[in-house]
Amino acid sequence: MTDRLEPGDAAPDFTLDDDLGGQVTLSDLRGRKVIVYFYPAAMTPGCTTQACDFSERLDVLEHQGYTVLGISPDKPEKLATFRERDGLTITLLSDPDKEVMTRYGAFGEKKLYGKVVQGVIRSTFVVDEGGTVEHAMYNVKATGHVAKIQRDLGLQTD
Repeated sequence: MTDRLEPGDAAPDFTLDDDLGGQVTLSDLRGRKVIVYFYPAAMTPGCTTQACDFSERLDVLEHQGYTVLGISPDKPEKLATFRERDGLTITLLSDPDKEVMTRYGAFGEKKLYGKVVQGVIRSTFVVDEGGTVEHAMYNVKATGHVAKIQRDLGLQTD
């Protein structure tokens, strides 16, 4: 089992390709709060719901000082299709070797339909301005998750 991050841990730094042909490095976002969420696969029902929820609330989250990064093992080309198909506005990052997911404890053993399998563990992390994990949430639900984050963080929802 992969070690899981806890509040107070340093958020593992990373540089990943995005869907627009660039790269994003977590440490370059110091000074801002960052919501990093891991999801199994672009263009699947649950992942689409979650990405659309983050996109719909992005203006409110950004206004309150948060940057949102969605990370999956999909290649940047598939992420670009996902963005275009669903009108997504969040930053989508590609982790095809699952290295970053593993460092965050978001890849490993999980139960799927009653069986233990290796896979992406739907997880969300809130990283503070200094690069420290404020919240580490594992095995989150796709539906209603963004509203729950806003409630947990005491953020306005509109």
